Amino acid sequence: MGDFIQVATTIDSKDNAGILARKLLEQRLVACVQILACDSMYHWQGRIDDSHEYLCLMKTRADLFPALEKAIADLHPYEVPEILATPVTAGNASYLDWLNQELMAS
Repeated sequence: MGDFIQVATTIDSKDNAGILARKLLEQRLVACVQILACDSMYHWQGRIDDSHEYLCLMKTRADLFPALEKAIADLHPYEVPEILATPVTAGNASYLDWLNQELMAS
């Protein structure tokens, strides 16, 4: 089975979040993407900025992270996209089995 991770990125619109999610799913780099509306505040180019964004939470395996990171960076409209991976330390065995079956073969 492999070590699982959840990868997060934020993006500027619901349409772009859907496009990103669909392309990553089609490539089988992720098995599931949850898209949530959020308000973000951050330092950018010497000032504090804020924007309405969409948080994409993606479920995958750690061994797929390099390809996933490249795909996100290639598709993402931001100059510096957030791409953060968090290890999954435990999970429902049936869900993790499904997750592994839906991802590209290692």
